Amino acid sequence: MKRTGVTILVVAALVGAVVGFLLDTALTSTGRPTFVPAASLPTILALLGAVVVVVAVPVFRASRGRSDRRIDPFRALRIAMLAKASSILGAASTGFALGLLGFVFTRPFTPSLGSLGSIIATAVCGAALVVAGLVAEQLCTIRKDDDDEHPGSAGAPDAGPTVG
Repeated sequence: MKRTGVTILVVAALVGAVVGFLLDTALTSTGRPTFVPAASLPTILALLGAVVVVVAVPVFRASRGRSDRRIDPFRALRIAMLAKASSILGAASTGFALGLLGFVFTRPFTPSLGSLGSIIATAVCGAALVVAGLVAEQLCTIRKDDDDEHPGSAGAPDAGPTVG
């Protein structure tokens, strides 16, 4: 599994920003109010970030020999994939919130503080989720062994001369 790259995070944020901007544009063109995320969304994003880091810590401890408890490799992989998905979700939600903010600030009226607070909190908690996902992904990596540089050399029997 490759680590989460900057490119995928930037693409997710850009897609989220475009979707957020276009959603508000479509809503206002039909005479509806702009979209404002629920107040619980930032809380959920922050809690998800905390949970992702907490579940990655036992994998880190087991891989560094700081714990006697063995971790199932498939569980470690699932946690690493959860961390990767969380960072992508965080980037997309941050971009979405920034797209909503971009739309609101391009209008000729002054937005209400209540709607701005929820949007800004969503952007901040989405960015925190990106950081938490990347930290958890780092915690799930294993140390590089000396044998990793020369695959197949460790444990391979010496062929020696053949008797014909």
